[in-house]
Amino acid sequence: MENEKYLALKKGEQAAYISIFAYIFLSILKLAVGYASNSEALKADGLNNSTDVIASIVVLIGLKLSQKPADKDHPYGHWKAETVASMVSSFIMMAVGIEVLYDAVTTIINGKSESPDPLSAVTGIFCGAVMYAVYRYNHKLAAKINSQAVMAAAKDNLSDAWVSIGTAAGIIGAQFNLPWLDPITAVIVGLLICNTAWDIFRDASHSLTDGFDVKEMSFFKNTIEEISGVKGIKDIKARNYGNSAVVDVVILVNSNLNIREAHDVATKVENALIKEHDVFDVNVHVEPN
Repeated sequence: MENEKYLALKKGEQAAYISIFAYIFLSILKLAVGYASNSEALKADGLNNSTDVIASIVVLIGLKLSQKPADKDHPYGHWKAETVASMVSSFIMMAVGIEVLYDAVTTIINGKSESPDPLSAVTGIFCGAVMYAVYRYNHKLAAKINSQAVMAAAKDNLSDAWVSIGTAAGIIGAQFNLPWLDPITAVIVGLLICNTAWDIFRDASHSLTDGFDVKEMSFFKNTIEEISGVKGIKDIKARNYGNSAVVDVVILVNSNLNIREAHDVATKVENALIKEHDVFDVNVHVEPN
């Protein structure tokens, strides 16, 4: 089980590498065309992608650190490094979003008289299509390996795809004697970046503070209650270590059972949760009833 989790993290590195290379290519393209075509929205989008490179590198480092085995300072392993990486990437994205908003609002206040070149719109559409393809790959991989960091990267990919399409729409609109529409689109770009950063931060902080999905917890309870020998559940808790769930449960068994029989019931609980819900580790305490 543990080796499978480490292999999943190793596969997650593919998503980080793909995102890094895609963002480097797209940021260079957008910034070059943005400055050449005088498009505030495309320059804002390019700046976003350039910092996405840093965020993706942070995710990659987090995935690599998560693969380190347990040691004296980390007896439970380094699984949470993946979640910490997600949170750091959200900080980077939020900083970029605020900067994009500031630049766009400044442009609106100062006024803009020139419409951007139509080439910038074509660039935005092309970049949006590329980033959507990256999102589809990373989202599928994140679901397969149950990685919070890779899923955060996928959310960022999708946000960037929509941002690029929105950028193109604003640039096209600016061609109809509405040059102010380009910086207005840059404002929307900034807001989308900030919103995605908040979503990633919220999920990461929920996990780091030992929050757990209530619906998934109810699935655990249903599985345990159906096991022969379990008379009830006195208490159950769960937390996440990166892409791994750890469950602590107190079950009630018949008071007439001897130690070996009670231990067998506890083993059934452990095996059921691991097999049916891919739980990494289960700690079962037995109490007579």
